[in-house]
Amino acid sequence: MHTVAATQESQLEIQDCMSTDLRVHMAIDVGLGLTADQKYLPSKYFYDARGSQLFELICHLPEYYLTRRELLVLRKFARSLTKGFQNGDLVELGSGSHWKIRTLLDRMDNCARSRIRYVPVDVSEQAIVEASSELAMTYPELTITPLIADFTTHLHKISYDRMKLMFLFGSTIGNLDRHEARTFLCSVRDCLGPRDRFLLGLDMIKPASILEAAYNDSQKVTAAFNKNILLVVNRRLWGNFKLSDFDHVAFFNESEERVEMHLRANRMVNVNFCATGFSASIEKGETIRTEICRKFRREAVEQMVDEAGLRVSGWYSDLDNWFSIVEIVRT
Repeated sequence: MHTVAATQESQLEIQDCMSTDLRVHMAIDVGLGLTADQKYLPSKYFYDARGSQLFELICHLPEYYLTRRELLVLRKFARSLTKGFQNGDLVELGSGSHWKIRTLLDRMDNCARSRIRYVPVDVSEQAIVEASSELAMTYPELTITPLIADFTTHLHKISYDRMKLMFLFGSTIGNLDRHEARTFLCSVRDCLGPRDRFLLGLDMIKPASILEAAYNDSQKVTAAFNKNILLVVNRRLWGNFKLSDFDHVAFFNESEERVEMHLRANRMVNVNFCATGFSASIEKGETIRTEICRKFRREAVEQMVDEAGLRVSGWYSDLDNWFSIVEIVRT
């Protein structure tokens, strides 16, 4: 536990679950990923400070509809989403920047905000500190307790002593395959008390042309974001990936109902990681999958939630049903 100054008057108490074991976990993940038949790197490693900044740029791109649609839903239904929550913890998983939580906080008065604690959870220390510091200056009455953690493995670190309203925005659950999503939702179930709720953002199925454009923007910001994962792995594991050896590829896999992002080697690549002694070869034309972005249908969502021992208690969407926020409770 350490503290980081937010303003002259206040401090943020930050709990760090990542610093001691991040390199070990990354070494295991990279070793498994680069020896798989379909090579992959977990998408959580996009997010160092540069990766977070690039993703913020992506959210403003004309092709990337997700953030705009989600904000529309949040603004329209903010009071319904926070109804009955008067004190306790607002827990945002994979928090990143603070746009979305501000939409909810702005619907509360100063007295209501003074009774709650905001707990942003993210793997990027710099991103979470910067966003939390800005929030602390905007809402000085709000208690903020950031948690530097991987929400897929560290949910048990979240406090159980207060009522909770938990969020996972941005359709981030789409980055998990079916088994991973079920495991994650089971861990959410274990965190929820009888009065707690979980709000889940979901990008819904739509035409492939719209989906593919969102991940192949004309300014190539998404390409830079995709390649940033190589820089993160290089820095942590002392690797020698070269960005110029790879091309960004993103497409809609219709049979799996998901967008996939890959890095395709444009030459034979041999990579070494001095921190671990591990090395791997990538053939010319071979790809490293860096992200899956599953798109959802309502029936499949309800089944997924039910299989985890949870229940959909509310469903909120934009007029086109492009993006939905689902309220989930324990059964």
